[in-house]
Amino acid sequence: MGSSAPTPKKQLILNAFAMQAPAHLNPGLFKYPKDKGRQYNDIQNWIALAQKLEAAKFHAIFFADVLGGYDVYKGPANLEPTIPAAAQFPINDPLYSIPAMAAATKSIGFGVTASTTYESPYSMARKFSTVDHLSNGRVAWNIVTSYLDSAARNFGLNTQVEHDERYRIAHEYLDVTYKLWEGSWRDDAVTNAPEGAYADPKGVRQINHKGKYFTIPGPHICAPSPQRTPFLFQAGTSTAGKAFAARHAEAIFLNGHTPELVRPSVDSIRAQAKELGRDPNSIKIVAGLLVIVAETDEKAQEKVQELAKYGDREGALALFGGWSGYDLSQYDDDQDFRFVESAPPAVRSMVNHWASFSPDGLKWNKKTIAEHLILGGNGAKAIGSAKTVADALERWVEVADIDGFNFSYATIPETFDDIIEYLIPELRRRGLVWDDYAVPGGTLRENYLGKKGSNRLSDTHPGAQYFWKAGEETPAYALSRKRNRDDDDDDDDDK
Repeated sequence: MGSSAPTPKKQLILNAFAMQAPAHLNPGLFKYPKDKGRQYNDIQNWIALAQKLEAAKFHAIFFADVLGGYDVYKGPANLEPTIPAAAQFPINDPLYSIPAMAAATKSIGFGVTASTTYESPYSMARKFSTVDHLSNGRVAWNIVTSYLDSAARNFGLNTQVEHDERYRIAHEYLDVTYKLWEGSWRDDAVTNAPEGAYADPKGVRQINHKGKYFTIPGPHICAPSPQRTPFLFQAGTSTAGKAFAARHAEAIFLNGHTPELVRPSVDSIRAQAKELGRDPNSIKIVAGLLVIVAETDEKAQEKVQELAKYGDREGALALFGGWSGYDLSQYDDDQDFRFVESAPPAVRSMVNHWASFSPDGLKWNKKTIAEHLILGGNGAKAIGSAKTVADALERWVEVADIDGFNFSYATIPETFDDIIEYLIPELRRRGLVWDDYAVPGGTLRENYLGKKGSNRLSDTHPGAQYFWKAGEETPAYALSRKRNRDDDDDDDDDK
């Protein structure tokens, strides 16, 4: 009896993780001679990066964003450590550059971070529909609820909306956008319009949403775009964040230092998705990773040492303050945070975790923490030759059950140039990445799912209940809602 054919390896999703700022997770690296961080406001710079990554067959460029400055360290409300390091400040809104990048490319997708906390879902739906039209369906929305007090203050609040309340708002926010994208225009409203009309007025309806947080009559002011609902990313790792992701996300971005630490979150999200009636394997999970790759392990380590010379330690501590909410400036320079009883438990826990993966005898004081964060921030790192890094990626996939990676950069575009030159050929040799897009010229959803024709949300996604299908006088969800109201009225009559 002949041996069975080997099981094909999982084809990895590859994103470039970027930010339209001089420095993303690399404070101070704009000073490195080959870095183009200073050109963050030059559209030709982003177009060139998109074309380069498309030629290498990356799935998407995933743009992070924030709505305020990192002003906790040496605070309160102090940006002096942040500004010299260009630590995610200044920063442009990434959404506006997507049409230009899309016009210069054919297949690569664009993930854009946008918050549910400070903008009406009506205007958000319009923005993403517009860009989905102009990119021919290649945009994704990375849904966040925002985490900086500085953002809250600049949007008229004294402090942030409480964490879990932000997610309760976000659930209703998504329901509103689904109604606008999926249930406000019938599928055939434009294609089967009466003679001489652009669209059938009977195929466009108000959504009449009246909820706890939003009252939005509609209708959606944009005609249906190629994907209708943009492909949905989410990056929350809290209990509320994972529950939100399990319900809404089509792809999830997770950060963790080891695959063993990421695996419980993966299992939790997939289990919750299954309980909600979704196919757990339809949710694509990507891990954040900084890759420094060179011809040999030694040369990769030398590159790390060279790049670190340009890092800004104060800027790194400013980032830490924003991420954690804790100001480390109040502690002495030599204090080891593993043993500082007055330090917040979250900081001690974080530092103890980092220490477990670092050389013995290292003192985890402010200087060590800053140096740990200078390249790649608080994410995992893979450093070495193409073989070393590829081995690490395969282990992540096997142990954490993930589907791909968000590659951050130490320096732009050099980090991506090295990945393209050294790592991608090794991954392709191992059968881990595709030779071409699954659907060249297709939508982002088609290429993420690897299936031609999968432009729309899957039938098991909660947004699918709002589909207004061709030929229907009223969307099914609206009829069901009306029946429920009528039943309630009948019950009242019986009392």
